[in-house]
Amino acid sequence: MTTTAIATPPATSHAAPLYKSLFVQVLAALVLGIVIGMAAPGFAVGLKILSDGFLKLISMIVAPIVFCVVVHGIAGAGDLKKVGRVGVKALIYFEVMTTIALVLGIVLAYVFGPGHGMNIDISTLDAKAITTASDNAQKLKGGGLGSFILNIIPTTSFDALARNDVLQVLFFAVIFGVSLALVGEKGDKVTAMIDAVAAVLFKAMGLIVRLAPLGVLGAVAYTVGRYGVGSLKQLLSLVALFYVAVAFFVLVILGAVMRMAGLNIFKFLAYLREELTIVLATASSDAVLPQIMRKLERMGAKDSVVGLVVPTGYSFNLDAFSIYLTLAVVFIAQATNTPLSFGDLLLVLGISLVTSKGAHGVPGSAIVILAATLNAVPTIPAIGLVLVLSVDWFVGMARAVGNLIGNCVATVVIAAWEKDLDLDRAHRVLDGEEMVDLTAT
Repeated sequence: MTTTAIATPPATSHAAPLYKSLFVQVLAALVLGIVIGMAAPGFAVGLKILSDGFLKLISMIVAPIVFCVVVHGIAGAGDLKKVGRVGVKALIYFEVMTTIALVLGIVLAYVFGPGHGMNIDISTLDAKAITTASDNAQKLKGGGLGSFILNIIPTTSFDALARNDVLQVLFFAVIFGVSLALVGEKGDKVTAMIDAVAAVLFKAMGLIVRLAPLGVLGAVAYTVGRYGVGSLKQLLSLVALFYVAVAFFVLVILGAVMRMAGLNIFKFLAYLREELTIVLATASSDAVLPQIMRKLERMGAKDSVVGLVVPTGYSFNLDAFSIYLTLAVVFIAQATNTPLSFGDLLLVLGISLVTSKGAHGVPGSAIVILAATLNAVPTIPAIGLVLVLSVDWFVGMARAVGNLIGNCVATVVIAAWEKDLDLDRAHRVLDGEEMVDLTAT
């Protein structure tokens, strides 16, 4: 997008004061949140309003941004055959990586057995704790695959935007973008208007993200104050295993994929460190959507590829979430002493391939999708979902970071496949030879 180009300051520019760095501010807020949560838990719980408010501000603007960037990406590409080719490659890549992630979750659960030894009596679990999640899961599951597909089609385009349903917004945006490209010159004014609106929305998101330290402070203070530092002992093995699984997936599997594209995963992660810090602390990747897209464009990926792959990946390429889905299902089976046959595991894998696609944009998405998956696998007691409720926030931090990294890697790799990645420029940016100023627009 020409209107969202990132200015490159002169090589002689002096570095901004450390305290002005969003990265430093977020880290400071994180530490302060832990201290407040431990020293004054009652007060800390009340700070949740800061994180709730920040996430609501982000949620307010995500759907229209997704619509604008997808429409601009398709209409601006010009060649619809290329758009279709990029879309097909993206979907194939998403399915392959999702399958690898789901299998990884199952394998790690069986190798390390985090649920073994808990011996949970399901009659002692609180059914009320999952009432909302189960209700939402039934709505999501509906009539199975057919209902899932029908749910992608919005009742009206405005309804999809109003409910912030990213999957439905994507569906309408693709149709609108293709139609705009087919109209030709008559649609130029509409394309220019959408481009201008996108520039305004990106600027608005930039203003909102400056409030990230407050959101982080509220989220971390609430978590520590509400659950306490020692509240995770029983489920520590699950949380630790999931973090290790995400790290392995990112550094080894995604690292190998990046290597095939000629880039280094460690330099790539360093390049995205500010955005990843925000996502880790807020457990939400929505907050950094515009910045991530601009950084990918800045390192040499063509804007039409970035505008199509990144928003689509938010719904279809949830790598870390996929790991958690199968890991948690097997964990619950182990904790409740429920034996799983090979057929059960195949069923879990097949169901997860479908349910994982609806995770983004669903309130309490991880719990909702996990409930939908458990309801589709009758062998495992769905009430076992209660076991993972208390650690969902902590798991959610790694989930959000892993999902975001997976989408960024997918965009870079698909751009490289399409010859739409300036590899020399990417190396210069990742090596720090070209400075990035994201506040210039």
